[in-house]
Amino acid sequence: MTPTPLSPYLPLAVVLLLAGGMAMLIPQITTRLGPRRTSAIKSTSFEAGSESTGPARQRFAVKFYVVALLFIVFDVEAVFLYPWAVNFKSLGWFGYMEMLVFAATLVVGLIYIWKKGALDWES
Repeated sequence: MTPTPLSPYLPLAVVLLLAGGMAMLIPQITTRLGPRRTSAIKSTSFEAGSESTGPARQRFAVKFYVVALLFIVFDVEAVFLYPWAVNFKSLGWFGYMEMLVFAATLVVGLIYIWKKGALDWES
């Protein structure tokens, strides 16, 4: 039997088929075998160890969104730091200076939002 160009991908296809089958089979099994008794207590919303108060569609302060955006910015910084650190020697001084500019830009941004009061929760 002569090997085809796709024969190295057969194990990957088997794993993907098994994963897809499991993704469809497990929810079906839990639906059929799981308990079905509902009660008023089970139907109430409950989060983080405390009962919910107020409407579900209440407004949140803009601070939550600002902190989320800041987290994304600094998380992306961490994502860029790892490949830079791995390739540090091959990048040489040019790569070092580029990362300094990148980090300095983020530090300036952090100082700016700090001065603007975006990190003060009490205000």
